[in-house]
Amino acid sequence: MAYETVPTSVQNFMDEINKKTQQDNPAWGEIFSNCFANTLLTTVKRLEDNTTFLLTGDIPAMWLRDSTAQVRPYLPIAKNDSDLADMIAGLVKRQFFYINMDPYANAFNEEANNAGHQTDHTEMNPWIWERKYEIDSLCYPIQLAYLLYKSTGRTEHFNEDFETGVQKILEVWETEQDHTQSPYTFERDTWREEDTLTHDGRGTPVAKTGMTWSGFRPSDDRCIYGYLVPSNMFAVVVLDYLEEIYTDILPQPEVVTRAAKLKKEIDAGIKEFAQVKNAAGDTIFAYEVDGLGNYSIQDDSNVPSLMAAPYLGYCAEDDPVYLATRKTLLSKENPYYYEGKFAKGVGSSHTPEDYIWPIAVSVEGMSTSDKSEKKRILDMLASTTAGTGLMHEGVHVDDPSKFTREWFSWANMMFCELVMDYYDIRVER
Repeated sequence: MAYETVPTSVQNFMDEINKKTQQDNPAWGEIFSNCFANTLLTTVKRLEDNTTFLLTGDIPAMWLRDSTAQVRPYLPIAKNDSDLADMIAGLVKRQFFYINMDPYANAFNEEANNAGHQTDHTEMNPWIWERKYEIDSLCYPIQLAYLLYKSTGRTEHFNEDFETGVQKILEVWETEQDHTQSPYTFERDTWREEDTLTHDGRGTPVAKTGMTWSGFRPSDDRCIYGYLVPSNMFAVVVLDYLEEIYTDILPQPEVVTRAAKLKKEIDAGIKEFAQVKNAAGDTIFAYEVDGLGNYSIQDDSNVPSLMAAPYLGYCAEDDPVYLATRKTLLSKENPYYYEGKFAKGVGSSHTPEDYIWPIAVSVEGMSTSDKSEKKRILDMLASTTAGTGLMHEGVHVDDPSKFTREWFSWANMMFCELVMDYYDIRVER
């Protein structure tokens, strides 16, 4: 069952936002309403088993990452709308059903229909759309489960599937602290090198650092160096959530101890191996490292990103290393930073040169307290929809009529979350 109309609570919220935007920029309110309604009406499917399946948009599969980001801005409304809370709880249950099936997969089918990349050289099954291992695919469902609890007080989604899934997540992250012990390999027959791992599907060599290895980035492009720093930051945050959940709701001291140990080791690895010098000699966070001395200075448009560290809750927005990192990312030292006549911001290796991502610039706005910066970014986003009234994956900085992905729910909802943030409406955490 999909939503045929927007629930009253959601419509009231859109009307409230519309009213607020009239004095700042009415276009924000129009786009907000389009995007906020679009996700519910086009991507949400409530299934007979009381779980929820969410399409990413123009691809007929559900990503663990995207699906969380797609519903996150509804949490402030779910606090007083039990049916909306049921829908989000159903998504958490669906996510952990999938994680228990395969914690290394990133995207799943609604049913066992063999859709997706079934010819990849890895352990596929008919439920899996794609099996690119990404740390953040396991972070996001924990984040959503926790934020739903914080926003609504509900705990029924902390069920047996959740507990089993958490055990599998901890096991994968512990295993991948020493990738030589990993059972995971991935190769794809493709001309696009970003879609496959080197070294017989194991990826480039790494040394142990305390951090946990990732095959792919949140863009679904492969990691060049195996320790993806933003995703390890996100893991630190959600391991902290697990400590709280397994102290206050599901009292299990052994899980608390295990999560705390892993959190401490990953964070120590970030501090020891992922702080590097930029061209000016300032200490910043690297994007990826391998523990062997190699690292990259860049960012990517998806979340988790280095830009998103305060938004995710890893550090304060005035943290000196973060501020130096942010300044570097918003400069030509980041190979994916682009400026043009109509827009500027961070793009991605996933899309062509000179295309910036609304997701990235929304995060840029949500990781600063500067209201004028937030307004600048919102105005820029509102002026670059190419008349569609919706966000896109990437937009050309000199010609907004050139864009990738007409229907991309995650980008739509990040715009909505930035509008909410501008008016001090935030998800409780």
